[in-house]
Amino acid sequence: MPLGNESTSNRGTAAAADAIARHQQQQQRQRQRQQQQAKRKPATPFAVKPIGAFYIFFAANILAAIFAPIQDCDETFNYWEPTHYISHGYGLQTWEYSPEYAIRSWTYISLHALFGSFRRLLPFPSKVAEFYFIRYVLAFVCALCQTQMFRVVNNVLNPRIALFFMMAMIFSPGMFHASAAFLPSSFAMYTTMLGMSAFMNWKGGLKTAQGMFWFALGGVLGWPFSIALSAPFLFEAVLFASLTSKDDFIEAIMSFLRGFVAGLLVLLFEFLISGFFYKKLVVVPLNIIFYNIFSGAGKGPDIFGTEPWHFYIRNLLLNFNIWFVLAVAALPLFVLKKLLSRSVQDRGVITGLRSIIFISPFYLWLGIFSFQPHKEERFMYPMYPALALNAAMSLHLILATFGNTDPKTFFGAIPPRLKLLVVSIFMLASVDIGLARIYGIYTAYSAPLRIYLPLQDSTLGLPGDSVCIGKEWYRFPSQYHLPREMRAKFVKSEFSGLLPGEFSEAKTGFGFWSGAWLTPSGMNDENIEDLGKYADLRTCHFLVDTYYPGAKASNLEPNYVTDAETWERISCFPFLDASRTHMLGRTLWLPDSDIVPDRFRRRWGEHCLLKRKDKASL
Repeated sequence: MPLGNESTSNRGTAAAADAIARHQQQQQRQRQRQQQQAKRKPATPFAVKPIGAFYIFFAANILAAIFAPIQDCDETFNYWEPTHYISHGYGLQTWEYSPEYAIRSWTYISLHALFGSFRRLLPFPSKVAEFYFIRYVLAFVCALCQTQMFRVVNNVLNPRIALFFMMAMIFSPGMFHASAAFLPSSFAMYTTMLGMSAFMNWKGGLKTAQGMFWFALGGVLGWPFSIALSAPFLFEAVLFASLTSKDDFIEAIMSFLRGFVAGLLVLLFEFLISGFFYKKLVVVPLNIIFYNIFSGAGKGPDIFGTEPWHFYIRNLLLNFNIWFVLAVAALPLFVLKKLLSRSVQDRGVITGLRSIIFISPFYLWLGIFSFQPHKEERFMYPMYPALALNAAMSLHLILATFGNTDPKTFFGAIPPRLKLLVVSIFMLASVDIGLARIYGIYTAYSAPLRIYLPLQDSTLGLPGDSVCIGKEWYRFPSQYHLPREMRAKFVKSEFSGLLPGEFSEAKTGFGFWSGAWLTPSGMNDENIEDLGKYADLRTCHFLVDTYYPGAKASNLEPNYVTDAETWERISCFPFLDASRTHMLGRTLWLPDSDIVPDRFRRRWGEHCLLKRKDKASL
């Protein structure tokens, strides 16, 4: 080889080596820059670390677990009482748990009974401690689900949207009720957060199977209708699967199949557990659907009362105030932004479609249930995360427009300090209204969770004593508050519907929890009164009653509280007299002070635990 060619070759090799070295140095500098950026604080001041978000959510939920009154008697009689039966061998039974109807899941009950029973292994066991321990577990699970959705919203949408989502969740009276409530609709709310998080998060690929699993879990173990919230996300998955390559389409189909199989496994689990208790082949979610939709005349949920179509609008305004208005405005604001924006990014078809998918579950749920005649506040619980997300997105869009600094625009001409003042007033008003309602609810209706505390004193009453409930039967917080096997009994009042009976306590020859499969007497699905559910007043050792000054007494509802000859006051707490209180006082907390005009002041009764004086009549 000629010497000149060898020299040229050596120079080329050296140049290549230098290029590789420079490339490696550039890569090293780039890695160093990335590491430095990772160590820096987030670019936006609105970002909150997930662990910090969890602590905030958990603190808010724990306060709800400790202080929130039981809003719905279904929570007591359809969930706390069956759980008490599983854990302690006795409890009150509604017709829904009769094997003849079987529209309540024993799987859902058993999971909570496990946590309650675990509490008995810890120091200072008591039934009241079990009650609150179950609530604490619910608060913890809810906080985990909230944190997961917060994290996904933060990463997929915007840290500021995530912060607003957090605020809507922790300062809303609606979440104060729902976060630690022992209700299938609350459980469905938890799984809705996880399901929405899975569908929204495309990082690492589509998570269709995971999303389907969470919605199936909420629908099967919680409330079947909550699966409807997954419809927009499933539509999105089908649409994008049809637009992808053959390999991606096959992967999407397999993901759907995995999600479907996961749902079937959840249903099988529910089928086996509930079947064990009912001692029959029963698919509880189907029974719930058939009862609510195909019951026929004189049956079904409508016999328990109906409300006008705008009931939920009024209710959500009370429980979410400004956040509900923002949630409703999400779609119009988004459409306006798309129409008026000049940004290429804002006009993107994919991002636009995804945003519509994200905000549509709220409208879907509100629309479906607004046109159902029978309405209850808890029916909205599964939709609360979607409401909070919509409200957060709306507020983000408003502030993005309001924060425009171009002096040629209307908003740009507004002084920055005035903008800050307006936004601060807006946010503080929302928080203050929410807290005023939360505290107002606690001060008005917390008495039923407090009057039974004196019974924990072992010197008051005897094991097996009867604690009777009259006209205020729907405020009873469950037998978890009655120690030493004291039993709750009903006495006749003006109420003429069907009250709960008692689970059978037969043991010999019947196996465990025979009350779950033995058909009780006097049950029906038409709310027809059964006189066999009442105890004789003369057999009552204790009595719970509410006295409202000025209320007219009757033969069936005498003023027991003022009957000092027969009953001794053991424990009394103020209880709001809603019939004599102005709407403002019923809606928000108002101080019992002269500064409040008389017509707006809250009027009070007394919710009391009474003890019989005349033992000879027993």
